[in-house]
Amino acid sequence: MKQFSIAAATALISLSAMSQVNLKFDQYQLPNGLTVILHEDHSAPVIGVVVMYHVGSKNEMVKRTGFAHLFEHMMFQGSEHVGDDQHFKMLQEVGANINGSTNEDVTNYYEVVPSNQLELALYLESDRMGYLLPAMTQEKLDNQRDVVKNERRQRVDNVPYGTSSEKIAKAMYPPDHPYSWPVIGYMDDLSAAGLEDVKDFFRTYYAPNNACLSIAGDFDPAEVKQLVSKYFAGFPKGKEIGRPAEVSVSIPADILQTFEDKVQLPRLYITWHGPKQETREDAVMTVLGQILSNGKSSRLYKSLVYDRQIAQSVNAYQSSSEIAGLFQIVTTAKPGRSLTEINNVIDSVLNGLLSGGVSQEEIDRAVTGMESSIVNRMSTVLGKANSMSAYYHYTGDPGNINKQMDMFAGIKPAEVLAAAKKYLSAHRMLLNVVPEGKTELAIQKIQ
Repeated sequence: MKQFSIAAATALISLSAMSQVNLKFDQYQLPNGLTVILHEDHSAPVIGVVVMYHVGSKNEMVKRTGFAHLFEHMMFQGSEHVGDDQHFKMLQEVGANINGSTNEDVTNYYEVVPSNQLELALYLESDRMGYLLPAMTQEKLDNQRDVVKNERRQRVDNVPYGTSSEKIAKAMYPPDHPYSWPVIGYMDDLSAAGLEDVKDFFRTYYAPNNACLSIAGDFDPAEVKQLVSKYFAGFPKGKEIGRPAEVSVSIPADILQTFEDKVQLPRLYITWHGPKQETREDAVMTVLGQILSNGKSSRLYKSLVYDRQIAQSVNAYQSSSEIAGLFQIVTTAKPGRSLTEINNVIDSVLNGLLSGGVSQEEIDRAVTGMESSIVNRMSTVLGKANSMSAYYHYTGDPGNINKQMDMFAGIKPAEVLAAAKKYLSAHRMLLNVVPEGKTELAIQKIQ
């Protein structure tokens, strides 16, 4: 997502101070269940408004995928009191920064506006929350369905390595697991979606009690509360929502797949199941990813890119979501190098780590990097509004925004080693993506 960058403010915040985040906010709930979070920040005459709905692709069903992302598009097409395609236009005319995003767990809409345009932002957000369906037509649905299909072609199907994440998710999760299908959905499912199907999805998930309105910036709290009540209090509360349960997931054996693509260089994806987000193990595995690939002295970068010069790039990271997580290593080979060679070096590095552990110095360097990331995220009104909504939906308490570094506090080598052994000793999936006609560059068999 696009955010303001306030480099000067970032430079003034020390990393040691950042470990004691103390973001003050006011949280309350309207009778219809809408959670409202307010944070004053008078450093600049702007306000970030975020409406985050607790619905993502994991709330969809088999053969009915892509609805959450489709709605991200539909929400900008006009509502009962806002003309077609006027939502963007009205905000852009006052200099706003506007966008939306969808992931497996939440759908997010935001605008950053001059502080004297807050009422416009709240009016537009309320109209599409409460009055979208009267303006929804078969023509709009067909139009936006085609837009999403084109987006899929441009960003997934016709992009080098573009379908890799789908292949990995399909292999790592059972067919009925809510993380087994892509956020953007499948073409056949998008084609099959009817107008009533889409309207039912909206009625269920776009209710006030499934949303969080976060406002951060240059405002008067009393005035804002009055505006929030004016524009949102009249909507009825929606029904209680059932959510996919967390279930234990694993693969019974290592999986090896090879895919020929229109690419210039081979790429290897190695994926393990990992912890879900906002857990201590999530933090520890995040640190492990940093130790493996962040910076020229990191273990995989040094071995693959610097010393042996057989890889263009390598990235190891913990990818966590609300009810599950994955740990991945992604490596792009240099021309003429095979993925077997790449994998052998990765195995050697991991075996060395599993037998010898990591150092406290490596951990401290990684944690400092996480502090820097938090500094950047917290330096804008949009970053703060987004984070407050996310912590509310994912943990039930936006106050956890002030405990971000607690997850990383006191991580020791023994803890990293224990997590690495738990997750990286389990079965994994290896996906080879190679240039068309170059299957000899792929791993031929799992050792």
